[in-house]
Amino acid sequence: MRTIVHRHLGKVVAGAAIAVAGTAVMVGITLPGSAGADDSGGGNGAGQTSQQAGQSQDQAQGAVQPGVVEDAPAEGDKGKGRDPLTDDETERVEKLALDQQLFRSSENVEGDKGPQRITVDLAEPDESELDDPNAPRRAEVSFYDYKDDSLVTKTVNLDTGKVEGTDTQHGVQPPLSRAETVEAAQLLIADRLGTGLKADFKDATGKELTTPDQLLLNSMVYRANAGTPAALADCGKHRCLRLFVKAKNGPWIDSRDLVVDLSARKIAKVG
Repeated sequence: MRTIVHRHLGKVVAGAAIAVAGTAVMVGITLPGSAGADDSGGGNGAGQTSQQAGQSQDQAQGAVQPGVVEDAPAEGDKGKGRDPLTDDETERVEKLALDQQLFRSSENVEGDKGPQRITVDLAEPDESELDDPNAPRRAEVSFYDYKDDSLVTKTVNLDTGKVEGTDTQHGVQPPLSRAETVEAAQLLIADRLGTGLKADFKDATGKELTTPDQLLLNSMVYRANAGTPAALADCGKHRCLRLFVKAKNGPWIDSRDLVVDLSARKIAKVG
């Protein structure tokens, strides 16, 4: 009798296991279809329903789908009408404007041959061409010649490649180029009047200031006025500037009381 009971129990356990396994199989087959069924008749089977379930889960969890970044359109080598100058046009007109005579007779901010390039801009059309959709594109290229402190502006016809005009002025001070600002900082760091700047930089960063690459730089043209020291009396005729200096990853450092005369390559104090 005892043996029969054990056998009976074994059959019961085995039967229960088979029933559970069968139920699991049924759940695995039927649940996805029934859980994802679309009452509107839009469902297409288990594959689509799983995708919908995944999307619902992402939305429930606030998941953000990755964005799509499109490549910028290629820049043409030649613009049209009043379009800004392309990189190719800018490079081309600078070469056309800088002829051998100007190159040999001029100096840049570092004292080397060739003038200092300041700007390359699209020129305004002539009055007679204002309503002409086919008016030629022109560019104005500005250079500063440190040999005689002159601003040389050349107008280049982009269609013909010819220099149509040259204008030379003295006592005109356009905004400073990046190269001029960096050279001014280099002169200041090397000058005895740059001692305070270097000390403030050391206090702020714990490092020695040896190169403009350690700084973020802005600049502004400086002109002599009634209260200007004699050492800066030529500023306006000379190319002079004030520097606004910030340590990279650090504070601003006040150097407004110092003026750099790039033409004379000297530093003087104001105020």
